[in-house]
Amino acid sequence: MLWSKLFIPTLKEIPQGAESIAHQLMLRAGFLRMLVAGVYSYLPCGLRVLNNVQNIIRREMNAIGAQEVLLPCLQPQELWDRSGRNAEMEEVMIRFVDRRGRKMCLGPTHEEVITELVADQVTSYKQLPLVLYQIQTKFRDEIRPRFGLVRSCEFIMKDAYSFDSKEEGLDNNYKLMYEAYLKIFSRLGLSPVITEADSGVMGGSLSHEFLILSESGEDTVYFCGECNYTSGKKSENCPGCASPLSEKKAIEIGHIFKLGTKYSNSLSAFFTDEKGSRAPVIMGCYGIGVSRAIAAIIEANHDAKGIIWPKEIAPFDLLLLPLNITDIDSRQLAFGLYHQLNQAGFNVLLDDRDERSGVKFNDADLIGIPLRVVIGAKSLKEKKIELQHRRDKSICAIDIDAAVEKIIQLNKKEGAG
Repeated sequence: MLWSKLFIPTLKEIPQGAESIAHQLMLRAGFLRMLVAGVYSYLPCGLRVLNNVQNIIRREMNAIGAQEVLLPCLQPQELWDRSGRNAEMEEVMIRFVDRRGRKMCLGPTHEEVITELVADQVTSYKQLPLVLYQIQTKFRDEIRPRFGLVRSCEFIMKDAYSFDSKEEGLDNNYKLMYEAYLKIFSRLGLSPVITEADSGVMGGSLSHEFLILSESGEDTVYFCGECNYTSGKKSENCPGCASPLSEKKAIEIGHIFKLGTKYSNSLSAFFTDEKGSRAPVIMGCYGIGVSRAIAAIIEANHDAKGIIWPKEIAPFDLLLLPLNITDIDSRQLAFGLYHQLNQAGFNVLLDDRDERSGVKFNDADLIGIPLRVVIGAKSLKEKKIELQHRRDKSICAIDIDAAVEKIIQLNKKEGAG
């Protein structure tokens, strides 16, 4: 992609009303634009990042045998009446009556819909266990949308649901999801704090939250510096060593629940067991805030100059940065490397703008692509170019003739690491 053709309206100043670092940087870097409070448009680079996050989640969900579906955003309120959550979530649900007179809502979550689907289609223990997941837009009428993607009215989630005939099956799926979440967050460049949590309106017997420490978070975690004890519930001292607990803000990026039979009972999701008896399906629910995770990634990966994307999340693999695009030799080399690297399978952004080098470097730091290849007049005379790493700011000069091979080797090494 050529920068001159890319729709990426960067900003020099911090936009008014952008409270958190992630919100500021996503707006300044031209990844998002706000339509109204709590509702955002993803611009091309923002959508690339979103797709990369989704692809990582899909690979790890598929690896544990979960199957992807896509459930409707439009939901009949009657399902929510049957589950008892219509009243519980009344403040955040977006409701309306359609032209047929049906009471409908925009789905804030999908437990009712997925349970209804399974109730219609699963009748025997032979069809269990079953794990289904989706990546879907949710809608909540938040009273006070905050921090950009951290608390918005329209947001993207991965929600998975397990259906088992026995408690042991739920235990196994819960463990598989827990371990898959650790892999997902590691690949996203995140190191979550994990706490046992209150199941709230979701219900069930057990749940765990995955949180990223951040001043932009709306959750609070308590932890002990002596023994690494962590809790989501307030306490004066650590129950293990009696040391005082520290309090920090955090962003919830994932939550898993053992739901049991709460929804299968209320929505009549029964199956016939080995003995011919009817029993409610035993359920688990497993959520990741996909759009929220992007904000958490930025909160955990930035410096004073801009975003520092983890390799797998970045909108491009590398940035080609000729300092003087009007110089014939620089231009020819830049476009030559651009075509070679594209053919080698890299997703390359070439900054072909006729701008001052300071502007180019500032924009490069802001959008946070992990690796940049700088073509300058001085190094060009020595038949060299510079490889610059965004994260550690390391710079190395390499021969022009060996540039493509060197970049391929570097990419393989980082991929293996």
